[in-house]
Amino acid sequence: MLNFDEERFLRIQNGAASLARRFDQVISGLLDRGAENIFFLGTGGAAILMQPAFQLLQARSRFPAFLGHTAELILTGSANLTARSIVVMPSLSGTTKESVALLAKLKETGATVLTLVGHEETPLGKGGDHVFVNFAEDDTSCESFYMQSLFIALSIQKHRGEIDNYDGIVAELKTLPALLLEAKRAYEPKAEAFARVLAAAPYHIITAAGNAWPEAYYYGMCILEEMQWIRTRPVHASDFFHGTLELVEKGVSVILFKGEDAYRPLAERVEKFAANYTDQLTVLDTAEVALPGISPDVRGLASPIVLATLLERISAHLEVMRSHPLTTRRYYKRVAY
Repeated sequence: MLNFDEERFLRIQNGAASLARRFDQVISGLLDRGAENIFFLGTGGAAILMQPAFQLLQARSRFPAFLGHTAELILTGSANLTARSIVVMPSLSGTTKESVALLAKLKETGATVLTLVGHEETPLGKGGDHVFVNFAEDDTSCESFYMQSLFIALSIQKHRGEIDNYDGIVAELKTLPALLLEAKRAYEPKAEAFARVLAAAPYHIITAAGNAWPEAYYYGMCILEEMQWIRTRPVHASDFFHGTLELVEKGVSVILFKGEDAYRPLAERVEKFAANYTDQLTVLDTAEVALPGISPDVRGLASPIVLATLLERISAHLEVMRSHPLTTRRYYKRVAY
């Protein structure tokens, strides 16, 4: 596969999977000691990757879960963010500026902070109450963060008696790394064609629903815009018919991500409409990916992970096609995280 280290990928994703037991132990202890809610508080792309876990709790648990922008919470705080809060703070570098600043405020509040980092010898790697270290790099961090945050949400449900098959779900998720590698291999012949679509148009409408939506938002903002300087318009499939549909016409690129959770019909509605009005509809569908041994419910939970793993292959071709490495930035160092 183009620009891809298979052993490194497996090492990183298996590393994420191996953290499941410790996450469960930590979450169990915090709930037993009276934790009242959970905040997912990353910055930028890392924050977006926490959204599927938040959505899972919103839909299937009565345990209060919150999202927030770290930059805003530094200024205003939250009435719900207290000494009985669990805070999940992901940062691959462990040095993200806004997250480090918020960590200091969280120490004053007394909230319990779980940091998910790629490097321990960093402010967030040293500053969390419970630090989870799993080395990764930009091309492998999505799957790792998605899986870690999913373990947290599932553990909350388990200890509240809201699911009865926790062990089975986790066992299936632990088989994902090898399956994702096979998915990459199978998708490689198609990745270049998808990359050509992305390289050919001046801008793209990117849409999805459910837990596929965060990956659509992330890929548009953090990969196409930040790493490739390609203009995008990420829009949730629920909002597509309340404005964005008026922009769809022949020649307009619409990129649709389809997952396998309960919200798939919203994506299918967009697909049906867009196919009639543009000749530039491109669909990435996790249902087309072979994941032997993964049950339908777990496939639904894992949809953003699968999307991320296929999109990495597309990005690898895109950067070569455009002679624009994913590491190239104009302003990044001036506002470095």
